[in-house]
Formats: sequence, structure tokens, C-alpha cells
Amino acid sequence: MRNAKQRRWRRYLAEERLEADTYRTLARERVGEEREILLQLSQAEERHEAHWLSLLGDAALPAPKAPWTTRVLNYLARRFGSVFVLATMQRSEDRTRYDHDDDVPDAMAADEHIHSEVVRGLAQRQRTAMSGMFRAAVFGMNDGLVSTCALILGVMGTGTDKNVIIAAGLAGLLAGALSMGAGEYISVHSQRELLAASDPLPQSSQVLDKLDMDANELALVYRARGVEREEAERRAAQIFNEIRRGSEVSLGEKASSFDEVGTGMRAAVSSFCAFALGAAIPVLPYLTPLSVPTATIAAIVLVGLSLMITGGTVGLLSGSNPAPRALRQVAIGYGAAAITYALGSILG
Repeated sequence: MRNAKQRRWRRYLAEERLEADTYRTLARERVGEEREILLQLSQAEERHEAHWLSLLGDAALPAPKAPWTTRVLNYLARRFGSVFVLATMQRSEDRTRYDHDDDVPDAMAADEHIHSEVVRGLAQRQRTAMSGMFRAAVFGMNDGLVSTCALILGVMGTGTDKNVIIAAGLAGLLAGALSMGAGEYISVHSQRELLAASDPLPQSSQVLDKLDMDANELALVYRARGVEREEAERRAAQIFNEIRRGSEVSLGEKASSFDEVGTGMRAAVSSFCAFALGAAIPVLPYLTPLSVPTATIAAIVLVGLSLMITGGTVGLLSGSNPAPRALRQVAIGYGAAAITYALGSILG
């Protein structure tokens, strides 16, 4: 019969093995520096695995399994893309319980925190690439769920019949989806235009070789961008040296980062589809033969489950505990629906 300490060690051993295997799997899909980083993380987890094996001895057999929650998250992550894998690993690496366990060497506890930062850095690129479209999809889905559910409950609170509720729900779905799509398109295009306005003009780079190199007004460009004076003068001097050598120079890379913004059309389509999908969920029960009270209960339950999924997904992608975000989404959605229903009842 294993004691509590051995069971804890076996759980740690299973988690370290699962992480090492995940990093090796990710490394096979990468090339260059990312692959090397992932392989080194895998080797670090194998060192941690060896520590628990040395403590357990024969008690390490049969091979332990990681907690079911960890295995489920890992399975979902592998199925739905590397950004989910990295986000899950980021949360897994942040083992604060290692900080309070006397059986964990200080170096190993510190390793886990540093691993979390390494994985955070790897995940940042993919989060940036998907942030524009993902933001539009999450906002669209959430708005579709909450606004349509609130609209339906508000109309139902007036005591009207089922056909009017359906008509109101479908009208809200169509109007909201079109509004969200158009709004996202305009918003993203406007943001891209604002970012592009900060980019250096090509004509400015073409006249650099004609500058008075003794006056060094070029440093003012970098200082205006927020660079400290000494660093700005160093950059300007570096450009002048390049000019003297006959090299092609420019004022630097573009200031804008369109990866985080995305494209207007993609954001519009994503937001339109997500809103329509979310808005359809509370409408569907009313399209069945169910009575109005029964359909309302079904709609509330479906909306709550959907809000939990969207909130939990955001939590997973952010590398944190999905439960608080899922509950937050449900609380906000139900709160808005309850207020609208109350107003509908009061106004009659």
C-alpha cells in the first residue's frame, strides 16, 4: 500500500513524462531554433523525471498515469493545434505547488517557472498571428449568445406569443450578425490605417545619404520614437557608417504590426459567422414543438453551456485556469439576460 508521499511523487513523475513526450512531439513539427528549444525543454523534463525515479525506486512500477484532467487537456491540445498545446504546457509548467514541497529541489522548482516563460515566448508568436480573427470570433460568439438571449427573454417578459419571440430572435440574429461584421471590417481597416500612418515613408530613407552627417539630426527621428538620447545617437552613427561604406540604409522597420490586427475581411467574416452561430443557439428551442416556458429553460441552459465553452477556450489559450473565465462568461451573460427580462416584465 503506497503512502501519500509516494502517490504524490508518482503523480509528479507521470506529469514530467507527459510533458517531455509533448515537447518531443512538438519538436518533430518544428525546424531551426524552435525545435532546438523544445528538445532542450524535453531533456530538462527528463532530468526531473530521473529525480522522481530515484526517490521512488521500485515504487515507480507500474508506470503511473498523469491525472485525468491533465491527460484530457493534453489530448485536446494535440487535436486542436499547437497553440493549444503550448498554452496547456504553459499552465502545466507553472507548478506553484513545487514551491511548497520539501521533496522538490529548489533548482527544479525554479526550472518550472523558467520553463513557463520559455513556453510563453513560443506561444506568443502564434497567439499574435491568430489574435485578430480569434478576437472577432470570441466577441461575435459571445455577443450573439448574450444579446439574442437577452432579446428573447425581454420580449417573452412582455407576455407575447411564441411566433413573436421567434420573429424577434431571428431579426436580432440577422441584424446583429450584419452589424458585427460591418463593425469589425471598419474597425480593423481603421486600425490598420492608423498603424500605417506611423510607418516611415520610403522617400525619407532615400535621402539619408544627403544628410549633413555633422549635424546628426537623424538622431531626432529615433528620439521621437521614444529611444533614449544616447541610443538614438548610436543608431544614427551606425547608419552614417553604413552610408560611408556604400551600403543601402533605411530608417528602420515598419512600426506597424498588422499580424495582431488581422485583415478587415477575415475579421468581418469571422465575426459575422460567430455572431450568427451564437445567436442561433437561444432561438433553436423555440423552433421546436416545445412550449414557451420549456423552450425558455432549454435556451437558458444551452446559452449557459455555450458561454462556459467560449470562456473556457479563452482561458486555455491564455495558459491559465479555464474555470474562472468560464464562470465569468456565464455570470455576465445571465446577468444581462435577467435584467432585460425584468425590464420586459415591468414594461409589459
